[in-house]
Order: sequence, then structure tokens, then C-alpha cells
Amino acid sequence: MRVLVAPDCFGGTLTAGEAASAIADGWRATAPDDELLLRPLADGGPGFVDVLHAALGGELHVVEVTGPLGTPVPARWLEHDGTAYIESAEACGLHLVPADQRAEWCERATTRGVGELVLAASGAHTIVVGLGGSGTTDGGEGLLSVVTDVTARLVAASDVENPLLGPHGAAATFGPQKGASPEAVARLEARLAGMDRLRDVRDLPGAGAAGGLGAALLALGATVTSGAGLVRELTGLDAALAAADLAITGEGSFDWQSLRGKLVTAVASGASARGIPCLVLAGQVSVGRREAGAAGITDSYAVAEHAGSVAAAMADPAGTLGALAAQVAGQWSR
Repeated sequence: MRVLVAPDCFGGTLTAGEAASAIADGWRATAPDDELLLRPLADGGPGFVDVLHAALGGELHVVEVTGPLGTPVPARWLEHDGTAYIESAEACGLHLVPADQRAEWCERATTRGVGELVLAASGAHTIVVGLGGSGTTDGGEGLLSVVTDVTARLVAASDVENPLLGPHGAAATFGPQKGASPEAVARLEARLAGMDRLRDVRDLPGAGAAGGLGAALLALGATVTSGAGLVRELTGLDAALAAADLAITGEGSFDWQSLRGKLVTAVASGASARGIPCLVLAGQVSVGRREAGAAGITDSYAVAEHAGSVAAAMADPAGTLGALAAQVAGQWSR
């Protein structure tokens, strides 16, 4: 049996490569004769540059930029065939904001470093900015403070379709994940609503990505594309799916946001088009069977449920994910 293992990263616990290896190790423990193809993926968020570098080659550049807290951080961008690929999370990612400081910084964290990455890559004819995993909700104000014009073609690779404002906007949807209290969310919403430069783009899909960084890129003339779709194309995912009997994908939390442009839906739709089952292995699962099935997902499994608790799963992310994969292999391998 040929099994494609194509997960995203698992929150701040496992990279996509680590998750793929853990799933493969568990699967092989139960079904050693199966042929496994590991294809770690990303949808614009953390891992975007690593995944594309592994698939495309090219040259990695490392520069020092302003991090979300205003202090310098190293960040990379990938140059390949005249196109620059930037991962915004490398410059303003939530992982760069200590958990015990997020409430303090949720209204001050800056995207200036992403702008500095864009400037560093300004010699490319196309600049693709992967959006996701940010620790910022500044509407791209930091980026716009250093980038006033872009001569290159600019592409925003978004992992979500959210607008800038409203109940599904940047502040309301993602602010609490970044440490914002209800009061802070209200202030962030008001701040974003008052940014005149974003007024004409704030209702567009993807404007709310990465705390409104998507809106700033749109204001600079960027076109929006699906980060998952772009990675699907550049990594040859369709060819890998065509050669598989079963597809496995996954992420930290399989929830309603997963069905709105996230990577698991790209894998599932490709698998469904080829008539092969697609399984989701996630840290936690809150999507119902009907909703998952409509997205092309055959079944989903939660590491936390298998391990007995979220705490147990977090204590050994790779081990518990592998143990779940071993159990699932017993149900699906033939």
C-alpha cells in the first residue's frame, strides 16, 4: 500500500517535517511493508520557506530584521528562479513572543521586520509573502512604515480568507490567540478600522490574514493566492497523490478555520479528485464528520483523545502522534 504523509506543522510543537516523521515512524511500526512518501507541507505560515526550499532548491538568504517586540531577529528568505519567497512568521511570528508576554504585547507587536524582508528581496521580479502564524495585529502598519512602494510583482500567500474587520476579522478571530483580552480586541478592531490606507481593501478575502498584514500587502498592490494551493503546485503534491492509495495530512488543531483555505483542505480536495481516502491526524479535532466529509476528508483522529488529554499529548508531541498513527495504520493498512 502506498501512503502519502503530507502534514502541516503542529502549532508550536512539531514542524511539518517532524510531524511527517512521527506519523511515518508510527505507521511503519504497524505496517512495515507499506510504501510511505513523506511530503511535509505549509500553507503560508510557519515552515513555508523550509518546505519550498526542500522542493525547489534555490538560495536561502539570512538577514537581521526587527522582530515583533522591536528587537533584532534573524530571518530567511528564499530566492529561486527570480522569485523571492518570504515567510512572515520568521519576522513577526507568535513563537517570537514569549507566552507570558503576549497579553502585554498583543497591541504593540510590529510587522516592521516583514517590511525589511521585502526590502531585502526587492531585486526579485516576484515577491511571495507567506502569511500565517503571526504574533501581530497591527494591520501591517510596521511593514508600511518601511515599504512605501514595490516595483516587483507582489503576491500574498494567505492561509485564511478572513476580511480585516468584523466577527471574522483579524482582531476578533485571531486576537485572543495572541493574548488579547476582550477589551484589547475591541481596541485592536477600532485601530484597524481607523487605518485609512486599508479602507479600500479591508473587505477583501485574506485582508485579515496575519493580523491584517494581508490588508497592507493588498494596499501595496499585491494579489492574493491560496498559500496551500501554491505549495500544492510547487511541491508536486498532485503527482504524489496520483501515485498514492491513501493520503494522510494533519495540523495542531483541526477546527472550523481548517476548512477556510488551510492546508488540510488542499490535500483532501486533491485526494478526493483522485478517489483516494484522506485522513487527518491532528492534536485536537472539533470539526464534525459531515463538515469534514464535505471537504473530502474521510476520517479524522485526535492525538489528545488517543493520549488521554491535551497535557499528555503536549508532553510528548512526536511520541503521541506516532502512537496514534500506529493505531490508525491498523485500521487502514491492507
